[in-house]
Amino acid sequence: MNSNEIVIDVQDLVKKFGQFVANDNLTFKVYKGEIFGFLGANGAGKTTAIRIMSGLLEPTSGKINVAGYNAYTQRDLIKANIGYMSQKFSLYDDLTVRENIRFFGGIYGLSSKVLKVRIEELLSSLKMVDFKDDLISSLPLGWKQRLAFSIAMIHNPIIVFLDEPTGGVDPITRRSFWEMIYNVTSQGTTVFVTTHYMDEAEYCDRLSIMVDGRIEALDSPSNLKKKYNANSMDEVFVMLARNGKSVA
Repeated sequence: MNSNEIVIDVQDLVKKFGQFVANDNLTFKVYKGEIFGFLGANGAGKTTAIRIMSGLLEPTSGKINVAGYNAYTQRDLIKANIGYMSQKFSLYDDLTVRENIRFFGGIYGLSSKVLKVRIEELLSSLKMVDFKDDLISSLPLGWKQRLAFSIAMIHNPIIVFLDEPTGGVDPITRRSFWEMIYNVTSQGTTVFVTTHYMDEAEYCDRLSIMVDGRIEALDSPSNLKKKYNANSMDEVFVMLARNGKSVA
């Protein structure tokens, strides 16, 4: 964390689907240049909260401000000022590398002139110039992840949301991916990340741990380990999640 500037401000966020409460009075702040980890077992409510903060879903109640915009009335402006990468879907396998960059760059609102420059910059930085016309389906998973992350950053967003971005890759590739994260946060971009890898949780500046729609703990990894007398974040996570209804 390198700033006191708040880029995500969530106060008493509630999201209900009928009688089911997916998010139960969530309150937290995220700062510029911070790596903020959002942890919880499957079904804890993480994805619902991220969809709200990404402007994809309207909250039931609460005050939510993302990148300076209101989550009720300015959802399109939120979408224009954030990046998003998911393990499950980030690229089109039946398009080439260059076609994917062009497609998503257009979605993020880049002009043809700017996009042309950004495509060349991105291909060069990723050392993928020789593979620009290869289908995404032909690329190794590690390459796909680096490309997806770079595309999520192509419009220089204030915040980038990473939803389990390193699932299925080996530890060396995961570490390389986190070096990309460190690089963008050093330039002031905020990274909001979910992960099931507790060693990755240790890389975050602060962590929120959700259980059954509520935030049960929020602090730095070192402070959480100290508070719960644990040797690792894995131990902390198990302690908190064990009693939840939505344990993976």
